[in-house]
Amino acid sequence: MKIHSTKYLMPGESSEERPNWLKGLAKLSALVCVVVVPLSSCTTTTYSFQEDWTPYASIKLIEGDSLSITFPGSPDLNTTQRIRRDGKIDLKTVGEYPAAGKTPAELEKEILKLYEKDLVLKEVSVILQSSSYPVFVTGSVMHPGKLMAERPISALEAIMEAGGFDNAKANMRRVVILRNEEGQLKRYVLNLKCVLDGKCKKLFYLRPSDIVYVPEKAF
Repeated sequence: MKIHSTKYLMPGESSEERPNWLKGLAKLSALVCVVVVPLSSCTTTTYSFQEDWTPYASIKLIEGDSLSITFPGSPDLNTTQRIRRDGKIDLKTVGEYPAAGKTPAELEKEILKLYEKDLVLKEVSVILQSSSYPVFVTGSVMHPGKLMAERPISALEAIMEAGGFDNAKANMRRVVILRNEEGQLKRYVLNLKCVLDGKCKKLFYLRPSDIVYVPEKAF
């Protein structure tokens, strides 16, 4: 598989700012290598976005998740509840509303729009209090297999939960994350040696059913 030169998107940068990608290339090259993955005769380019560095920001809500919804200017509307099996929650004065399949940030925007005319302070906060989702760790780790994450978990933390790296074999500089998004496989390559050495401070957070693969060193 050939690795192609491609654009990097800095955390917090919009798509309109991509022409300035060269400035961010040097800063991110030690963290994330972006590769191109061939899928059924087509090519998919994978970028790292700000959501991937923020706990729960990129995780879509599922049935059974516990949510805390607060209205700083209207505390009487505050609620804490679990998403029902039908994927819905109950909102005061609104009734049933679909929550599953959305990120907390997306749900915040939708709820704010629902209540916008009634709120003095135009602000809503949706916090995911608890969740449980699977991730998989394989390759050069001590105990490969399936993990059930009950909190925000990064790629490095998932590897530690799997017993840590097999130091005799593991290539920590090219840890692969495989992610299925809407039927399309995406691949990220992370330099976790940089994180362990203290040279990089950001952690890449996993989404449900992500696969973490630690390859062997090339001897």
